[in-house]
Amino acid sequence: MPQISGLHWVKSSFSDAGGNNCVEIATTADEGIAIRESERPDITLVTSQAALRALLLGVKSRGR
Repeated sequence: MPQISGLHWVKSSFSDAGGNNCVEIATTADEGIAIRESERPDITLVTSQAALRALLLGVKSRGR
């Protein structure tokens, strides 16, 4: 399990500046990607960069 504490979280560019309804991501110490919802920061999904890239490309290709 990657180290979760002390991560530098970045909000989605689609999020408003003051809201708590945002997707946040951070890079873990072992080069994984941590993802969380700002309303529930206690729940974190950790995946690889390759898996996240594949998900985003798949979602983007479906949105034609």
